[in-house]
Amino acid sequence: MAIENGKVFIARRLAGGDMGGKWEFPGGKVEENESCEEAIVREFLEEFGVRVRCGALLAESHFEHHDVVRTLKAYRVCFSPRDAVLREHSEWRWASAEEIGALDFTPSDLALLPLLDTCSTGP
Repeated sequence: MAIENGKVFIARRLAGGDMGGKWEFPGGKVEENESCEEAIVREFLEEFGVRVRCGALLAESHFEHHDVVRTLKAYRVCFSPRDAVLREHSEWRWASAEEIGALDFTPSDLALLPLLDTCSTGP
């Protein structure tokens, strides 16, 4: 999660698919022979054309999707979104926990919402 001034970087998925049009904390699946940190760097480059620095693991939650239990890990991410190019999203913005709670957010990412207050400060 990129966190700045108490707000979190979020993006809205393009229309289509199970989660089309929903807001999310950007990231993605870890590919074979790839660490979580490497996956984050790759995903931000693919999705936004920006290079990121991956920091500490902030939180972890579990959810079920199509009868498969998955683990969602949130890492602190540092980057400058001013150069972001929307490739797999229709828009991005910085949002507070209250704003996120009012948006049409992916259910799996919403599980991380209670952790935002503890993550909004620090490195």
